[in-house]
Amino acid sequence: QVQLVESGGGLVQAGGSLRLSCVASGRTFSNYAMGWFRQAPGKEREFVAAVGRSGGTIYGADSVKGRFTISRDNAKNVVYLQMNSLKPEDTAVYYCAADLQFSSWSREYDYWGQGTQVTVSS
Repeated sequence: QVQLVESGGGLVQAGGSLRLSCVASGRTFSNYAMGWFRQAPGKEREFVAAVGRSGGTIYGADSVKGRFTISRDNAKNVVYLQMNSLKPEDTAVYYCAADLQFSSWSREYDYWGQGTQVTVSS
């Protein structure tokens, strides 16, 4: 089992920044690909970004490319999502996920955190 705990969400004005963190425990963190997903009210869960075991990254919607950056620190068992130039449409619950496979598909991920709320005001 892998336990994931997200933090760093909150209320921010449009144009601001937040950094989300996800701390993993239970298994060897460096063996897992890590992903961030988000879900806005009334919408399906959306892939945001993922980072592989060796540090390779993939990003989801064009709307986050260039504004969001995913990274990991294997020494600390943490994955980050740096979010800049935030927009109201980024408002969602953000979830951290882990899996042995490096993927953008939520169905591939076996382990999920509880989520952290990000609210961007206009």
